[in-house]
Amino acid sequence: MSWRNLRNNRYERPYEPLPHRTSPLVRLWRWRTEIALLAAVVTAVTAVAFSLGKGDWWPFLVLTGTVGAPAASRFGRNWVIAHMWCLASRHRIQKTCVETGMHTRSGRLPLILWITPTALGEKALVLARAGICAEDFEAFSGELSSACYARRTEVARHRRWAHLITVEIIRREAAPGLSLGLDRLYGQANWVSLRSGRDLEEVPDTRPATTAFPMAA
Repeated sequence: MSWRNLRNNRYERPYEPLPHRTSPLVRLWRWRTEIALLAAVVTAVTAVAFSLGKGDWWPFLVLTGTVGAPAASRFGRNWVIAHMWCLASRHRIQKTCVETGMHTRSGRLPLILWITPTALGEKALVLARAGICAEDFEAFSGELSSACYARRTEVARHRRWAHLITVEIIRREAAPGLSLGLDRLYGQANWVSLRSGRDLEEVPDTRPATTAFPMAA
């Protein structure tokens, strides 16, 4: 276990409930995708119901085709499942930050700016608050993997802006690499993986044992 793991008591009571009350803007940001989906569904259903009331069936047929076409193809189903995993992982990462104490003294959590599917699983772009760094996420990689139902978690930080962190949730074996979206934003060469430090094992001491004091004659 890394010495940075908060089980080593980073704060006096690291597992107490958060003292900070989340602002409405932050709540909206965390649930932005779900809110947008709900608004789209309500708008579509309302428009279809209004059109059916007038005897117009075209909106209903268009909505049925829009929903049925992705469900009928493997690509569409995989796309939906991959993005559903993104939603689940985003909330599970936030929950891990709450439960492990990966937050500031005032209770502010790291912001998940973006999360996108990858060939391995999902990758999240995280904005760390003051007092939190990439090494903290690396120390809790086991907890993150367990919370996200994944095989393992890999953490990397930006070479120039250390407050920008990527957390990759590994669910399957595939060709590694940044997702296209993150690659467009910052470039693959700008990220420093922290995995090498975790994988280093302590070399056993093979020197013969020596006595601390000379033996009496």
